[in-house]
Amino acid sequence: MAAFDMKKGIAGIVFLAMAIVLSKVVPTVEIAWVTGILLLTIYLFAFEVVDVDVAAATVMVILGLTTLVAPFMGLSGGLVDNQKLFNGFSSNAVMSIIAVMIIGAGLDKTGIMTKVAAFILKVGGTTEARIIPIISATVGFISSFMQNVGAAALFLPVVSRISARSGLPMSRLLMPMGFCAILGGTVTMVGSSPLILLNDLILTSNQALPVEQQMETWSLFSVTPVGIALVATGIIYFVLAGRFVLPTTKSESSTKGSDPMAYFQEVYGLAYGIAEVVVTDNSALIGKQLDEIEGVERIRVIANKYSGGESNIGPGTLARDTGISAGMVLGIVADPRDLDAFVAKYDLQKRDSLRTFADALAANKAGIAEVVIPPGSNLIGKSARDIWMRKTYGLALVGLHRNGETLREGDHIRDMAFQAGDTLVVHTPWIGLERIEDDKNFVVVTTEYPRAERLRPNKVRWAGLFFAVALCMVLFTDIRLSIALLTGAIGMVLSGVLKIEEAYQAVSWKTVFLLASLIPLGLAVETTGTAKWIAEEVVAATGGAAPWIIQAAIAVLATFFTLVMSNVGATVLLVPLAVNIALQVGADPAVYALTVAIATSNSFLIPTHQVNALIMGPAGYRVPDFMKAGGIMTILFLVVMLTMMNLIF
Repeated sequence: MAAFDMKKGIAGIVFLAMAIVLSKVVPTVEIAWVTGILLLTIYLFAFEVVDVDVAAATVMVILGLTTLVAPFMGLSGGLVDNQKLFNGFSSNAVMSIIAVMIIGAGLDKTGIMTKVAAFILKVGGTTEARIIPIISATVGFISSFMQNVGAAALFLPVVSRISARSGLPMSRLLMPMGFCAILGGTVTMVGSSPLILLNDLILTSNQALPVEQQMETWSLFSVTPVGIALVATGIIYFVLAGRFVLPTTKSESSTKGSDPMAYFQEVYGLAYGIAEVVVTDNSALIGKQLDEIEGVERIRVIANKYSGGESNIGPGTLARDTGISAGMVLGIVADPRDLDAFVAKYDLQKRDSLRTFADALAANKAGIAEVVIPPGSNLIGKSARDIWMRKTYGLALVGLHRNGETLREGDHIRDMAFQAGDTLVVHTPWIGLERIEDDKNFVVVTTEYPRAERLRPNKVRWAGLFFAVALCMVLFTDIRLSIALLTGAIGMVLSGVLKIEEAYQAVSWKTVFLLASLIPLGLAVETTGTAKWIAEEVVAATGGAAPWIIQAAIAVLATFFTLVMSNVGATVLLVPLAVNIALQVGADPAVYALTVAIATSNSFLIPTHQVNALIMGPAGYRVPDFMKAGGIMTILFLVVMLTMMNLIF
């Protein structure tokens, strides 16, 4: 941690030095301050000093405070009009993203994803060369109408189910699915946050342009030919080169085979069994708490029963401070060798088979499962101990898979802060697993388990109707995108497809605040002349290169930015720059702006994109796996995108 903090400190000094140097060469004080704030934003995003939404909100507040301290900054007024500072929260882009998230949740609630999985298996069989194109094309299509990380999260259980029934490793299916979810975001103007945001940024740029140079906004399917070509490229790439670039890890579906314990032994090396022990009257265990023995003895208690009491298993029951008394029965998950050593050490009675917990721990009531910590989870940075995970969620952590390594009881896994992409191996009652399927802090990978029916298949017609209504309004009317999409979203709530609480839960408020808070920065970059000045410098540096070369340079720059910061942040920073560069070289500024918005989806090289972070754990991927497959995909993306854009526009 100290080394990492030192890295941030050194980077901070470098960025500060850059800001000071730039302040000496920029033409105005306003541009000097905006450039400094831009560098601060890039620093906060690239080095994750704070969460990206916190960084964006901080920058927004700083821009607002410039009105108060303008005289001390050498300014005649604030960098942004405070009357417009919060316009981002009511912007067309932000409201559209909220509506897309709700519509996506509504479609999922009707059980459409389960039907999709069944259809894919029916059509594709169990052949990798057939299943990959079907899964990838389906996810690409879904991602074109909803956020790509949402589409990937919806399809993660689908892929798990397909893997279980086809016998194909998840590592051979998840990367094509994830990459095509990202690529699918380029098929329509509502498929990704940068494209949703683009028209608002264009309108903002128009405020600083003369009438004859003002740009037209893009329609829903303006980008579709480029997006389809990119998705097709991704599918063809994995069909032809998948055997060479896709890893075959041991992280196959957690539902493969009839013996889940055998699966977890094969994949994670967790040779666990479930046993029942009784605390004898003379046992040294009496008076101790679970927390004192589990880590040391490498066992995990998943159920208990006091003498004469009821069985305790699941949420709200077992906690680490549970005391042990004579006559108590313990249900334990452990390696048989560790269990035998524990029984001998504390003079316990081990039963030959489950008696007390025969029903509660039966295969149709409880079992081992895989759960992933997704990007944006509130649990990131917290440990299982911090959140009392066994008591709060009914999830008894028995293994943690991270960066290709599996840690287990005895390795202090309950003290480790969770990271995005962590795969948690847990023992849980199925009802507990079912409950967290709607919790945005988790993505449940294990899907083949007994459950009560909680979907609303009877509402599928209403969901389809309001999705169609929203789509038709987007296609055939001039009404604003946000109003059209919100019509579909509110229709799903009113018709009972979603409860209003579920609609609120479907919204990633982190994304909303990130987007809304960055919009004022884009306004400052444009209205102070900062974008125009940077554009002039870039054009001068290129020495009169052809417009398509400059366009390619912008695409590469956007690709780099999106690897080290959010795609929304990269779009807000680079669109004003691209517009001004286009005007300098006599190109179409709207096309250059679109280049930025599409290129910010070119995020395959390292698992910094939310989709890549989401699939990393379940498939057992490592960073070199992304560099190997993603490096080629990055180049193909740039070539296909630039070729298609120059052919079409």
